[in-house]
Amino acid sequence: MLRRKIESRLEAWRAAPKRTALLVTGARQTGKTYIIRHFAHEHYEHVAEINFIENPELTAVFSNSHDVRNLLMRLELAVDVPLVPGKTLVFFDEVQQCKELVTAIKFLVDDGRFDYALSGSLLGVELEDIRSVPVGYLSELEMYPLDFEEFCWSQGVGREVFDVLRDCFAQKTEVDSFIHDRFMKLYAKYLVIGGMPAAVDSFSANGSVMDVRMIQENIKREYRRDIGQYARKEDRLHICSIYDLVPSELNNPNKRFTFSKIDQGLRFKAVASDFDWLVAAGVTIAAYNVDAPCVPLEMSKDRNLFKLFYNDVGLLTGSFLRRTALDVLEGNQDVNYGSIYENVVAQELSAHGFDLYYYNSKKMGELDFLIQDRDDNVLPIEVKSGKAYKRHRAMDNVLDQPDYHLDAGVVFRPCNISVDGKVTYLPIYMVGLLENA
Repeated sequence: MLRRKIESRLEAWRAAPKRTALLVTGARQTGKTYIIRHFAHEHYEHVAEINFIENPELTAVFSNSHDVRNLLMRLELAVDVPLVPGKTLVFFDEVQQCKELVTAIKFLVDDGRFDYALSGSLLGVELEDIRSVPVGYLSELEMYPLDFEEFCWSQGVGREVFDVLRDCFAQKTEVDSFIHDRFMKLYAKYLVIGGMPAAVDSFSANGSVMDVRMIQENIKREYRRDIGQYARKEDRLHICSIYDLVPSELNNPNKRFTFSKIDQGLRFKAVASDFDWLVAAGVTIAAYNVDAPCVPLEMSKDRNLFKLFYNDVGLLTGSFLRRTALDVLEGNQDVNYGSIYENVVAQELSAHGFDLYYYNSKKMGELDFLIQDRDDNVLPIEVKSGKAYKRHRAMDNVLDQPDYHLDAGVVFRPCNISVDGKVTYLPIYMVGLLENA
């Protein structure tokens, strides 16, 4: 079984004095169903599961009743396990097919006899209004592909080794060279395999990169099918085009998405909702340009200028030629790692609670990322894959600008830790040590 960090949050949900229904969101194939099932069978004597795609006839059964006695009667008839008060978790899966149940969950929670977990795909799209309906009755947890630390666990690396990394990170001291080299090799694997549980499981079992690539292509096919099923008919072609263009757009020098690539002469206003659909579905990550690298970043973002990334770096490298993917796996330095590194940084920062921004100015230069923590500190980030990692004009310019009040910057690169003035140079595998949750 793959160990996931979300398990501790599930434990906290169950231990909370005021019980709510649990809603696990996230993109398809990130492991939502598996983790809920595993958690349920570990902590409950009885688990009743209803999948609204496997049992479409139950959608109508649970769609037209908000009366708790009626709902419980229907539930009892729909499952084949005993419903024992205080010892049963009821798991509703693929709830995007039965939106009415989500809005009615408060009646079941108020009844208090059983615990409830809900999950599904495309919840950010199909159920975008539910968070305002059952206020106080839903605890939402978002699930992501495995981050690098979780991937390392799957490869037999113990948690105590990451404790060593965290100490080096906190004290800004070099990582032991043997440990550093080991993590760079693991990171090369992560760049190719990514964090989708099926891909990681397959690689852990047989070490076949070709099997992983087949899994990754199947996941992307599922995403395209979701677009065909859930997006508005008039938007589907543009959404598919945007999704398929992500790898080539990231290889552009400025990595900013070009609307004309979707359709000649197309303007952002015509496709704004299509980009939003992909981000809300969890299959892409957006980083928005800001007017200035200072708080609050959200207030100065420009929705017309953004970079778009895949939600999993493995899906990105899976779209490259096989030889390129093998070169990445082997750590070949002739590979252009620019888009790969930026995608993995976007993926890790997003999974660790950060909204993503970047800054581009003719006068100051371009910063790859800007993040803002809960204490309203802004951190400029550069991502370097080559030897000229100390060349960062934009970073130097914004740190020297007193109006921005920036005390420090970070450069992620494939080398060990070092510090030069306000700039800390961190190995690329330490991105996930930045936390905002």
